[in-house]
Order: sequence, then structure tokens, then C-alpha cells
Amino acid sequence: MLLRHGETEWSRTGRHTGLTDVPLTPRGEQLARELAPVLQRFELSLVLSSPLQRALRTAELAGLEPEVDKDLLEWDYGGYEGLTTPEIRAQLGYDWTVFEHGVPRGDTPGETVEEVAARASRVLQRALPAMEDGDVALVGHGHCLRVLTTVFLRQEPRLGAQLLLDAGAVCVLEFEHAQPSIRTWNRAPELTAGH
Repeated sequence: MLLRHGETEWSRTGRHTGLTDVPLTPRGEQLARELAPVLQRFELSLVLSSPLQRALRTAELAGLEPEVDKDLLEWDYGGYEGLTTPEIRAQLGYDWTVFEHGVPRGDTPGETVEEVAARASRVLQRALPAMEDGDVALVGHGHCLRVLTTVFLRQEPRLGAQLLLDAGAVCVLEFEHAQPSIRTWNRAPELTAGH
């Protein structure tokens, strides 16, 4: 199961929020609390979270006690940290996307989609064996979890550009006849409770 952190001011306004450690908004905290009844339906054998406060606080408010996994950090947006896609496109003069065009170095080095996919692969190397003993919850960030899903599905990481993932959303990945599959995608907690 994937849990994207609740809303932050930056996620609400469309700012690329990689390594900047911003808190949840009150609405983000409410979204996180609404995850608790959903999570009671699962038998969790492993819970991992990004070390950033927006993910850890989401896990806490949802009633989880995660292990921190730095590989669940959000995409390092480098020189585009804090900017919106329209701002970046206006600077560049073309229809930029992080999945297709990447990011320049800034205060941090930035990452390519392949580097994010390599981190996602390491998370899955930890998570997949634990799935034999129960369900796994991964608490993280929009772009990183989208790339992680493509790695789980054994698809090209750039496919993540087509997988929209809202703040506070729940996704369920599973194996169907030994094939990696999506059971639930981008659902608000109250809509996922029937799992």
C-alpha cells in the first residue's frame, strides 16, 4: 500500500517540493487522520516512511509507527525546488516535465528519473519479502511513489508521468496470478475502506 503524505502549502499550490521539509496544513493533517480506519483493514508486516516531516506526520496521524527509509525521499528537484511547472515552462519556453527533461543542479544536485527509479527499486527490495508475512505500507511523496509504482509494475519509469497521485491518497499494489498489478489508485481514504 502506498500513502502519499497529506496536503502541504507547497503541494496545494503546485510547487515542486523535493527535499524542503515543509509541514502539513490543517487539511493535510485531517487527510492523514482519515487514513487510520482504512489502515485497520490491513495486516501490516512492514511500514516504511520518508524521513521528511510531511510523511512522518502523516504516518503518525494515521496511527502508524514506521521505520525511516531515506530511499523514500521525494525526487531531488535541484534548481527547480519550490517552483511550479508553469514557472519552469515560462523560464524555458517549452512544455517541460520532470519525467522527460529532468532538473538542473541547484542548492542540491538534483536527480534523474533513473536515479529515483534506482532508489525505488531498493525500497521494493525491502518491501517485497515482507509481503509474504502481511501487507506493507510505504509513506512518501507524489513523484517518488509514482516512479516506485512503475518499478513495481516492471515498466519504464517515465510512465509515472501518467499516474496522478493526490495529497493524502491511498494506492494498493498487489500481485494477481504472480503479476504485479494496481488494485486501487489515487483514492481518498473514505473510498478505499472497502478493500
